Amino acid sequence: MANKFDFKKAKMVPVPSRAIVPERDVDHTPALECIHLGIEFGGLKAVDDFNLTIGGTEIAGLIGPNGAGKTTVFNLLTKVYQPTHGTILVHGQDTSGKSVSQVNRMGVARTFQNIRLFDTMSVIDNVKVGLHNQERYSTLEGVLRLPSYWKREREFDERAHELLSIFDMEKLANEPAGSLPYGAQRRLEILRALGTNPKLLLLDEPAAGMNPSETAELMENIVKIRDEFQIAVLLIEHDMSLVMSICEGICVLNFGKVIAKGTAEEIQSNEAVIEAYLGKQNAEKGAEA
Repeated sequence: MANKFDFKKAKMVPVPSRAIVPERDVDHTPALECIHLGIEFGGLKAVDDFNLTIGGTEIAGLIGPNGAGKTTVFNLLTKVYQPTHGTILVHGQDTSGKSVSQVNRMGVARTFQNIRLFDTMSVIDNVKVGLHNQERYSTLEGVLRLPSYWKREREFDERAHELLSIFDMEKLANEPAGSLPYGAQRRLEILRALGTNPKLLLLDEPAAGMNPSETAELMENIVKIRDEFQIAVLLIEHDMSLVMSICEGICVLNFGKVIAKGTAEEIQSNEAVIEAYLGKQNAEKGAEA
C-alpha cells in the first residue's frame, strides 16, 4: 500500500459528532453525514450501522474486499435503494423519501463500475445530458424555437465545452462516445456527472481498467476537480496506491460493517483491515515474517 505520489493533504481534525474531517472544513457543514445507515434484503443485512462524515471539500475513500457492500452504500446515497433504517444528510439536508432525481438536484452525482454512456451520441451531447437538472425552457419555447430556447442551448453548449476542457477533450466533442478509448470514456462519465453541479461526487472504481499513466493523470484530475469546484469526492477503488495517495479520510467496509476509519497512515497499519484483505492466517504469517 505504499504511496507512489505525494499529494498535499489537509490535517484531519475532530468535529463535535466525533467524526474527523479536513481542518479546512471543520467550521462548515459536512458534505455528507450517514447516521446508523443500513439496508436488508430478505432479512440479510447488506449494510449495517454505517456511520460516515465527509467534510465539504474532502477527498474520501470507501474501500474493502469484494462483496463488502461498497456499491450498495453508493446505491443508498443516490436512492437507487431506499434505506431500511438510518439517516443520510447532504449538506445538512435530510434525503429521507427522496427519489434518485431529487437527490441529484440536492447535489449528489455518481459514476458507475460499468461505464454507462450513450455510445451513439456525441461526446458533447453526453456532457449536456448531465445538465438536465438545471432550468431549461418551457415546452412551448422548445416547440416554437423561441429566442429564449436558442439562448439557453448556447449556454449549455458553452458549459459543456468548459467541462470538456478540464480533461482536454474539446477536440473530441463531436466524436461518438462509444468510439473513445476506455480511459477517455471514464473521464467523460466523470464530466457528465460534474454537469449536474454536484456538492458530492461519488466515483465507483474510477481507475478500473486504466494503465499506470492514466491512473496517475486521474489522481491529478480528481484533486483538480475538488480544488476547482470546491466539492467533496467519495471514491470506491481497489487501487490502493491511488487511495492512499489522495484520500484524506478512508472508511473500510467488510461484510456490510465499518471495521476502520482514519487517515491513510492509520488504515495501512490497522490489523482488522489487513486481516480483511489477507485473511487471518495470511495476516499472521505476514506479521511473523
